[in-house]
Amino acid sequence: MTGESGHRWGKSLRSEVPRSSHSQWSPAPERPDPVEVIVSQDETRLQWLVPVRHWRMAQSPFAFYRGAAKLMAMDLATTPSTGIEAQICGDAHLSNFGVYASPERELVFDLNDFDETLPGPWEWDIKRLATSYAIAARHLGMDEQQQRGFASESAASYREAMGEFAAMTFLDVWYSHLRWQDVLDAFSDQLTKKQTKKGKKFATKARSKDSLHALRKLAEEVDGSYRIVSQPPLLVPFRDLPEVAGQLEAEVLLDEEFGGYLHSIRDYLAVLLERYEPVDGALKVVGVGSVGTRCGIILLEGRDAKDPLFLQVKEAGRSVLEDHLPPSRYENHGRRVVEGQRLMQAVSDSFLGWNRGEVTGTHYYWRQLKDMKGSVDIDSATPDSLHRFARVCGWTLARAHARSGDEAAIAGYLGSGQVFDRALGDFAIAYADQNERDFEAFTNAIDSGRIEAHEG
Repeated sequence: MTGESGHRWGKSLRSEVPRSSHSQWSPAPERPDPVEVIVSQDETRLQWLVPVRHWRMAQSPFAFYRGAAKLMAMDLATTPSTGIEAQICGDAHLSNFGVYASPERELVFDLNDFDETLPGPWEWDIKRLATSYAIAARHLGMDEQQQRGFASESAASYREAMGEFAAMTFLDVWYSHLRWQDVLDAFSDQLTKKQTKKGKKFATKARSKDSLHALRKLAEEVDGSYRIVSQPPLLVPFRDLPEVAGQLEAEVLLDEEFGGYLHSIRDYLAVLLERYEPVDGALKVVGVGSVGTRCGIILLEGRDAKDPLFLQVKEAGRSVLEDHLPPSRYENHGRRVVEGQRLMQAVSDSFLGWNRGEVTGTHYYWRQLKDMKGSVDIDSATPDSLHRFARVCGWTLARAHARSGDEAAIAGYLGSGQVFDRALGDFAIAYADQNERDFEAFTNAIDSGRIEAHEG
């Protein structure tokens, strides 16, 4: 259903699911122990890294929130929903938005984490995004009015953008994207000279992050060749791991697995990559929620040792959303991640691909490592910068949903007033309180010795 009919249908849904109902949050009477929900994900992870995951999540309520996508998915499944679906991220918190390089080497701004992506209710993503702003503002010591305001602002930007996309042609929606310069230009009349300079410095730093930069940071020259350095337990070369490396297909990943990955990408890119030789690999711990999953980096050599390419390989398991939604149409979860990313992002990494492990059957997806990637430092955010970031993230999430969902129906449901924005502000505060209770239970479990946590 599209256009005027979609808009009318969306508007009619307000009587079934009032927009104000999205303000509601209270835990279900039979809600499981949050610690058990988190720990249930540890069973399939590399056990020697599980305490590192716990330690990272225990640093703050915001860090805990980043690692608790499974917990919030369980809670969101109990909240009101219109039944309108789109391809959703499943983990759309504010730290999963940032800049990266397009294939044309432009610096673009978009969502950049899709480990949990699946078709589902659009409301789940915007609620996770809005709540992340309330929690971030609380983390920075801002009062409740500001917390609610940032959450509402992200929802307002989403609502306004969805209205704009509903009036556009499908192709115009499909090609819409944000360059980092567009972000700076949009706020140019609100930025001081110091803020403008800071934004340009951020872009310069992001552009410097390429394979040569990674080579200087992650590798050392030995007898004229480069190899990845050993910095255990966060960076462990395959040569230092047991034969199967806790079921990470170590040396096999450099040969058979690389070949399997090449079969998943377009032929013309395979021609390029076949000119490179895999020379080393390592297990590399990343993020918060991904700690303990089988994530690695592969160093490839082109013309010579000064012509490197780093690829990242990440384990792709079952999405946390699949506990509450139909399973993915894709048998390989690596492909689930890649196809979801391509659908939600305006432009994606050309080197996205997937494979299935030869030794254990583990699913992986591949991409370039830190190709001009950059994200906002929340700890140094100001009220002004957080407000602007909320606007940009709200627009970006709406664009991502409009590529696959019925943007006219969503726009018709949301309308032009602030009812939904205020409801999301109330929800975000209520769920931020829930997040703090869960965080306290988690840290108490660490303090009591029930679960182990250390920096590594």
